[in-house]
Amino acid sequence: MDTLLALAADPAAWVALLTLVVMEIVLGIDNLIFISILTNKLPRAQRARTQRLGIMLALVLRLGLLGTVAWIAQLTTPAIALFGHAFSWRDLILLGGGLFLVWKATREMHHHVVHASGNEERGTASSTVQLTVAGAIGQILLLDIVFSVDSIITAVGMTDHVPIMFVAVISAVMAMLFAARPLSQFIDRNPTIVTLALSFLLVIGMTLIAEGFGSHVPKAYIYVAMAFSAFVEAMNMLTRRRATSKPHRATESRN
Repeated sequence: MDTLLALAADPAAWVALLTLVVMEIVLGIDNLIFISILTNKLPRAQRARTQRLGIMLALVLRLGLLGTVAWIAQLTTPAIALFGHAFSWRDLILLGGGLFLVWKATREMHHHVVHASGNEERGTASSTVQLTVAGAIGQILLLDIVFSVDSIITAVGMTDHVPIMFVAVISAVMAMLFAARPLSQFIDRNPTIVTLALSFLLVIGMTLIAEGFGSHVPKAYIYVAMAFSAFVEAMNMLTRRRATSKPHRATESRN
């Protein structure tokens, strides 16, 4: 209790907390995009409940991992050597998560293109495997392990106070909980956003693979590129909306 009061009175602790919260929210954008695309494949009645359940289980998982923060910090030590390169357990986790994300984004992009093309035969074949709630939650937790390990290792390098990490993780996950449904509905209403979001996941997957091989990619470059792409797509959406509204207004003026 005295330790918590000392942290509450320490300005440096508040700065570290704010920094960690912002970092966790930014890192959570990747996870949130994945959750939104994944749950949009479910029936509408199951989407919101699956999102909430998946995010809350992810919170429990992250808090559990924080309880083993000393063990997670050791994941950066070399574990095996392949082809003359030493890999730590963190590298292997990032490689596995990156490969899964690339596979999932490519598969979903193929499904989206086939569905949009109107080819009934191929569209039916690509939809034979239906996503279940359990399957969606399992994939959410699988990818969350990858992002959690990476973010916790980053957090360990920023502060030694576990309570600050706990508060930052809870704050970030609560923000994800409130943003999940609006983002999912926005993506569902704008099909062109799906391709852009899947492209983001593809880039993030390749970044994880590069990190797994020891090539550090500054995440600021990734997020700036994502923000610029989202801005361009927003302008395109606004242009299309204006173009479709002009004929409608012209018809009304004639009547």
